[in-house]
Amino acid sequence: MKVNLDKNKINELLSRGVGEFIDPGEIFRKKLENNPEKIVIKLGVDPNRPDIHLGHAVILHKLRQFQELGCKVVFLIGDITAMIGDPTGKSKIRPEIEYAEIQVNMKTFLDQVNKILLKDEKVFSWTMNSDWLVSINDIIAPENETITIQVGDKSITTPPLPGNNLMAKAHHWEATRMQKNNINSYTLVSLLSILRKITFNRLIERDMFQDRIKEGLPIYMHEMMYPVIQGIDSNAISNIYGSCDLEVGGTDQLFNMLVGRDVMEMNQKSPQAVLSFRLLEGTDGKEKMSKSLDNYIGITDLPNDMYGKVMSIPDSSIGNYFELCTFTPMEEVEKIKKGLLDGALHPKEVKMNLAKQIVAIYYGEDKAKKAEENFVNTFQKGEIPEEMTELTSNGKTLMDLLVEAKILSSKGDFRRLIEEGAVTDLDSDKKITDANIFPESGMKFKIGKRKFIKII
Repeated sequence: MKVNLDKNKINELLSRGVGEFIDPGEIFRKKLENNPEKIVIKLGVDPNRPDIHLGHAVILHKLRQFQELGCKVVFLIGDITAMIGDPTGKSKIRPEIEYAEIQVNMKTFLDQVNKILLKDEKVFSWTMNSDWLVSINDIIAPENETITIQVGDKSITTPPLPGNNLMAKAHHWEATRMQKNNINSYTLVSLLSILRKITFNRLIERDMFQDRIKEGLPIYMHEMMYPVIQGIDSNAISNIYGSCDLEVGGTDQLFNMLVGRDVMEMNQKSPQAVLSFRLLEGTDGKEKMSKSLDNYIGITDLPNDMYGKVMSIPDSSIGNYFELCTFTPMEEVEKIKKGLLDGALHPKEVKMNLAKQIVAIYYGEDKAKKAEENFVNTFQKGEIPEEMTELTSNGKTLMDLLVEAKILSSKGDFRRLIEEGAVTDLDSDKKITDANIFPESGMKFKIGKRKFIKII
């Protein structure tokens, strides 16, 4: 049955915040207009870090819009590719990450995705690429595990088996698979069949590899394999879900996603369309938003912190944040950009509106209004906010408490703030000079420009 959709809405969906949309023959667009409920969209994420920030949310909100049209979103957790490390945009080899850390980050990611995506199984599914990239031979089963086997009417239990026992491996492999059907594990033979059709020249031409060559830095083969494996993921999703119609990602993922089209064609599949999104710059207004650069705004940041961080972005980023991070109609966004450019609008007032809208998306209108009031009272009137983040002392130093609560990313950050005179005892209004201070219950501190802490 043909579904009547608003074509203007589809046009905005495929253009707002978009870097490139690659859809030869408009195959994806036609399917979206006629059978959106049959569309499968892939988003792959390597859980190298646990937090989702506004840069990630740009894509997640777009996927939510696709879901509302009936499309199914497959959230692919790259638990294996995370151990490789995507070289995209990296001038150095990314350090390896332990699988146990990946598992923790994966759970955190999924919990945060719930804040944006619909979880109805008709429009959402998630999986891990270990399902098709890990074989029985890669598994080490738990030591001394017993296995019960049903033989006719009888149950037979094995003696305790060593972890490298083939039966133990097979049992553990089966028990840890998310996907039970239409799974083809990729072997060296199947990988070589793909590599025969992808040239070295194409892989090495990537900018980050060329930069490394010029600087005399090494390029490892596992890094060059990353886009090929990402393409295999698209082909695997097509096998499992019946199709992989679209892959989405940042503009820095465009090369990888295009390789996915090639891999699917090699396997006689209709190649995925590719939708890349412009990268959201961080609070510094220069580099892309990144936790490692500490220029990010997390979607789980407290309302006051989120509001304050938005207020810290440079005026030049206001228009881009309105377009990528809010639901303000594009006609109004263009008026805001023009008004800022010709001086008809005051940047501070516009930015306060922006901050309030962003907080409201994640916490609702009431908390957004309180965050605005807190900002006005604290930063414009110089008052101390009534609501502060509360930390239990537990006999630890202030530095340890702040790092453990993830208010600061490292002890080095705290020491730097101490040296800059950016840690204040609010009761005495004196700067803290001792980096190893042990706070007492009831003490209140201002950390940097926007963070207020109360010890309980």
